[in-house]
Amino acid sequence: MKFTVLSFSFALFAATAQALKFPLSRQSLQRRSGSTSISSTSDPHVFASLSSALPDSADLSSINDMIYVTNLTLGGVDYRLQVDTGSSDLWIKGQSSPLPNSNQTSTTYNLTYGIGWAFGHISYSSVQFSGISVPNQAFLDVSSAQNPAITYGTSGIVGLGFTSLSSIDALVNKTGSSSGRSLLYNLFSDNPKEPNFIAISLQRSADPTADVQGTFLIGELDPDYSAVNQTPPIPTFPVANPTRWTVLLEDILVAGGNTVVPITSTVPNAPSNRAVALLDSGTSYSYASPEVCDAIYGNISGAQLDPQSGLWSVPCNTEIDVAMQINGQVFPVHPLDMVPESATNPNNCVGSFVPQDISAIASGNFDIILGDNVLRSVYSVYDFGDFDASGKMGDPYLKFLSLVDPNAASKDFAAARGTVARSNISYNAVNSAAAPSGRTTVSLSDEITNTLNKINTYFPIMLAILGLNALVILLLAIAAFIYIFRRRRASSAWNRRTARRLTPMPLGAMSPSTDTFTSPPPESMQRHLSHHNYEPVSMALTDDTFVPPSPAFHSTGFKSRLFDDRPKSVA
Repeated sequence: MKFTVLSFSFALFAATAQALKFPLSRQSLQRRSGSTSISSTSDPHVFASLSSALPDSADLSSINDMIYVTNLTLGGVDYRLQVDTGSSDLWIKGQSSPLPNSNQTSTTYNLTYGIGWAFGHISYSSVQFSGISVPNQAFLDVSSAQNPAITYGTSGIVGLGFTSLSSIDALVNKTGSSSGRSLLYNLFSDNPKEPNFIAISLQRSADPTADVQGTFLIGELDPDYSAVNQTPPIPTFPVANPTRWTVLLEDILVAGGNTVVPITSTVPNAPSNRAVALLDSGTSYSYASPEVCDAIYGNISGAQLDPQSGLWSVPCNTEIDVAMQINGQVFPVHPLDMVPESATNPNNCVGSFVPQDISAIASGNFDIILGDNVLRSVYSVYDFGDFDASGKMGDPYLKFLSLVDPNAASKDFAAARGTVARSNISYNAVNSAAAPSGRTTVSLSDEITNTLNKINTYFPIMLAILGLNALVILLLAIAAFIYIFRRRRASSAWNRRTARRLTPMPLGAMSPSTDTFTSPPPESMQRHLSHHNYEPVSMALTDDTFVPPSPAFHSTGFKSRLFDDRPKSVA
């Protein structure tokens, strides 16, 4: 069974179950009167221009290669919806609310996106999508919206991400019900024997010679791209229970791999020399840090960052050869997708990697958004994981098959932009164990990583304690030095009064041969010696150097008198 997939101008994409193929074709479009523009200082300018009538059988071409649309039947009524792998909720804005043959609840919600919002009631109705029926699917019956999907003539968005990202499911869960699950979850759950994956190729309308037809299949691979089966699976990040289609981007290779763009991550537990990339077919361009975008476009003659649009302005005849390295595999990006024509002026071109801080919308979950400008260069398979014998779904993963030959793509660019094609363009994967700086890194187990993280947390405390102990030892050493110095002065004074130094050995009765005094001792000293027994003392510790041990801290705390804790005398 075939459905038409419409590709438009801003960004999204999708998935579902069972073998179903959506072809994309090109055809001229008449501009709708009063075209609407959507723009801001931080987002690319986007213009909608559709024919006034959109019959179900119409095939629409890509407008600036931005947005992709398909049909969904809800309550017996067909709706054209933008498909989005970057979200998980289904919402529809019809001619009136409630929608026909639906059960509207009193619960309202406002769905917000990177651009736009949609407000309405959570409702239920039967859904038919790609030949599979869901008898009671939760969705948002939208009464008001400001969203590019509506501007482009669609009725809403069908989110095809993980159900854990669904706002509708989260709201319904608060009532103790599980009826708010996402559309894909319900489709796969109702058909556990079907392979739980979607496969996508996106057409590039900007290239008149392109032989890649846009297709969207569910549970089946396009025979033309069956080689994707032989490619290694790409794990999501995190591997288990992800909320989005995020992967670890290892490197960005520029100029045929001659330059490696340094990347890093702020996502917890992600390797510091990797970036967590969100694969979002609902985004026309890719969003990265200003440093990454500057490394791509900053060295190009005539390129400059436009402060008004927030985009890099790049000469249209500039071929930029870039590739993404993911899971040790290199995927070249078509140069026509690196410098697309401006939506406002076809004589100007812009950089499709947008320098923007996405931390506010990423919320610590990803660092970079890879949009349609990158996804058009691969045949992508999004596998949600198969059900095992107990009914549990396995870990999700992805598979990519590169659709771009760098040398052939250079010829495409030359034909479209009037330049001279390059040759001998090749990419070699950077050692996946090496950081962007060239340093070698080692992959550690989770247990070791957790241990190292704990050490990293408590190491400063340990250093502080060691430093404090060193200070105490230093103060004790100073005190000992002062004591020894004073003791030696006292000893010198005694030596001036006596002929020789007292021995530490025990003394017996005085005899001429063992007398230690040059003259008889005073009477008081004789009485003292006759009643005092001396014990042997090791010569290794003399009365000049022996210092009895004492606690480092006073029992009442560190701020107590440090030197008063030590004995007043060691004699």
